[in-house]
Formats: sequence, structure tokens, C-alpha cells
Amino acid sequence: MPRHLDRSPRRGALFSFIALAVAIVLVATGIWWVAAHFEPTAQELSQPGASTSSLADSTAADSTSAHSPSASSAPAASTPAPGATTTPTQGPASSIPTSATTNPATGRVDTLDGLVPDYVLPPIENGMVPVLTKIPTEQKVVFLTIDDGAVKRDSDLALLQKHGIRASLFLAKTFIAGSPDFYQQYIAAGHLIENHTMSHNLDFIHLSYAQQKAEICGMADFEEQQFGRRPVFFRPPGGPYTMAIRKAVAECGMKAIVDWESKANAGGMDYQVGAGLRPGDIVLMHFRPEFPADLAAFLKAQKAAGLKVVLLEDYLGVK
Repeated sequence: MPRHLDRSPRRGALFSFIALAVAIVLVATGIWWVAAHFEPTAQELSQPGASTSSLADSTAADSTSAHSPSASSAPAASTPAPGATTTPTQGPASSIPTSATTNPATGRVDTLDGLVPDYVLPPIENGMVPVLTKIPTEQKVVFLTIDDGAVKRDSDLALLQKHGIRASLFLAKTFIAGSPDFYQQYIAAGHLIENHTMSHNLDFIHLSYAQQKAEICGMADFEEQQFGRRPVFFRPPGGPYTMAIRKAVAECGMKAIVDWESKANAGGMDYQVGAGLRPGDIVLMHFRPEFPADLAAFLKAQKAAGLKVVLLEDYLGVK
């Protein structure tokens, strides 16, 4: 081919140069586009981990929502996890109770936590109140009752509050007459005061009917005047009772005699039946110097039996 017609090497070099120039332009354009869209701002660079933190917060919020307890399980969820250092985020307003629920039957916030009792207090029959030594139920409940009022210490109330226990207090006037106001703090803490006679005469069953009635009605009147609530339960000193006493209790306006089959005493537990606490047991304690040891013995037995401490008046639905 003639020299003046052979131009392929020049054309090839030209095309190569043009292709290289285009490639360089495309690469430069791509680098600029990436830098413009993905380069962090100065504010983002000054807050290391901000994106990670935002993601963690979003995940935690989703987890809280997914596992938000229902109203029936709210009490368990309200206890913070051990060692928690962060303040939990408040959930939706509709899932948080604004006030404790009052039992319409008793007019007070009860200790049942939604439990529906399967036993009803028997009525007065033939002019005599029923006698309770144990509640016949298989529900996992136990009832603490504390007698007399001879020893008065703030520390005993503090122990009950520490363990979230409310009890029925069977007080005798002979033990509390000098300082009845001391027990106002028990009432404020949700305990209820019941009748244990005026004089705590251990020979009570041998008194005349008139004397028995005077002891029972007199203490009911005294407690109503001092504490603003008339007692609904009576416990005879030492525990024994007669049909006449059952009649006197009814005539004084009360609903039942409450005795026991289990007792916390001298730092241990005494059982009239069996070797441990049973569902429905009514437990006797006293305001004595050994109160802390007795309460510890009761709590150990209660936990071993898997029972919940419930206020007797709540379970029986009495005011």
C-alpha cells in the first residue's frame, strides 16, 4: 500500500489517547460524586459513635415495646433489675396505671394482686359467729396475725414493711392503753387492728357471759374510737372459746373468731398439723422482744412452702 494511504498507526494512537482521556474524566467524576454523597460532616466527625448509638436506642425501644408487660404483670415488671444504672424509658401512658386499684368490697387497696378468693366467710348462724383456725383453700396464700401489743418498736414495723407484709393485729387494751397512737403508723402502712379483749384474761372462758361481752364490746368500742374502724374479728386470749363467747362476739357486731394452727414462736415455727405451712394457714405471732427472729422463721417457712402473704380481711372481703 502507498505510504500516503497508510494512516492506521496514527489513527490507533489518536483513538487510544481519546479513550484514556474519557476514562480519566469518568474516574474523576465518580470520585467527586462519591465524596460529595458519603463524606461525613464535621458535626458527625465530632460525635464518634453517634450512628451506632442511634441504632442501639432504636433497637432498645423496639425491644421494650415488644416485651411491654400487660396490666396483670405490671407489679413484677416494676422492680428494677439488680445493678441497673439507667432510667427506664416510660412506656405508653395507657400501659402505666395511674393509681392503685381499690377493692370495692373493702374500700381499700388490697394485697390480693388480682387473686380471686375461692372461699367465702360463713354467715352468723343461730346468733353465733363462725370460728376460723385455717382457711380451707388450695390457693397458695398464708395469713399473718400478730397479738397483744406489749412491745412497741418502730423497728418491728420497718421489718414488716421491708418484706412487704401486712398483718391483722389483735390488740388488747391492757397492752396499748398508755400509747394507742403508736399503732396509727401500722394503720397508715395498711395493717388492720382487730379485737383481743380489754384485759387479756387467760381465764376468759370462765368469766360470766356479761363479763365476756363487756370485754369484747368494750374493746370494739375503744378501737373504733381510737382508730376509726370497728374490728370485725375477735381472738380470745390464749385461743379457747365457747358457744357463749361466739354469741357475745356476734352481739358486739363482729363477724368471726380467728384462731390458728401455726405459730411463729421463740425464733421457730410450731405446727398443730403437719410439719410446714399449708395453703390457707393462719399464723400467730406476738409483739415480743423476739419479734425479728419470729418473723424470720415465718418468712423462711412461707418461702419454703411457696405461699403469698395476704391480709386475712382482704381475702375474706371484709371492711
